[in-house]
Amino acid sequence: MELGVHYANFSHPDWSTRLADRLTETAQVADQGGASLFTVMDHWFQMENLGGPQEPMLEGYTTLGYLAAVTENVRLSLLVTGTTYRHPGLLAKIVTTLDVLSGGRAMLGIGAAWYEREHLGLGVPFPPMAERFERLEETLQVCRQMWSDEDGEFVGKHYHLAETVNVPPTVQKPRIPILIGGSGEKKTLRFVARYADGCNIFGVSPEVVAHKLDVLRGHCDAEGRDYDEIEKTVIYSGDPKADPDAFLSAMEEYGGLGISLVTAMPAGDDPVGWTTYMCESVLPRLKQL
Repeated sequence: MELGVHYANFSHPDWSTRLADRLTETAQVADQGGASLFTVMDHWFQMENLGGPQEPMLEGYTTLGYLAAVTENVRLSLLVTGTTYRHPGLLAKIVTTLDVLSGGRAMLGIGAAWYEREHLGLGVPFPPMAERFERLEETLQVCRQMWSDEDGEFVGKHYHLAETVNVPPTVQKPRIPILIGGSGEKKTLRFVARYADGCNIFGVSPEVVAHKLDVLRGHCDAEGRDYDEIEKTVIYSGDPKADPDAFLSAMEEYGGLGISLVTAMPAGDDPVGWTTYMCESVLPRLKQL
């Protein structure tokens, strides 16, 4: 099993002077230490459970573009892009730019968006949930078209693109991988089966994840999609460093379900030390699962 590092919290000691240096060092430790994925959030305001809008938050794709220049190996993605935050043609161009400048290490992690406060706070429309999922589906369709040889018109319910031109093209072929985040059984997992290369499910418990994967398998059957070609990942809500043996025991169960990557968030005030420990002491055991 592989490890992803999700850098969601910037509120470490002396963040006003050390934020960029600490982020850089953490990403480089993950990159050189064997982590396969490094992610940040797609938020403009920090989430309420991490302190809310008064805490620091960096714009996601600007951050990934910076990280592309200071890393060499690790895949880079948002976990996950909010579909309401950028018009889909521009989003496809942004992620293509990241792919080109990183040498083919970009991934599009995307979801339907949920944080109403930051939308209202910064004047961004926040449609009802049903419309957000309609926009998510059209965004997935636009990105796939822009990452193909088709550069003609796209006409959807919410978006109309006269030309889906995308030059330079993506480094990765046939296109940039798409990962959809979330566990919704009716729409999210159906979109995974229809459009995505991977899914990211909340690691609530092996039982819950097993059920979600059964639902995904059913959607794959309905869509005529090979279930086994989809990368299955989870995001872990606890701190693996607090009890590595318990973490690895849980990951062994997830691995048995077909989960190939777990993403965890550095805990405490020292994300560099946390990431160093995970890469040196936990990741070698994780890779054996």
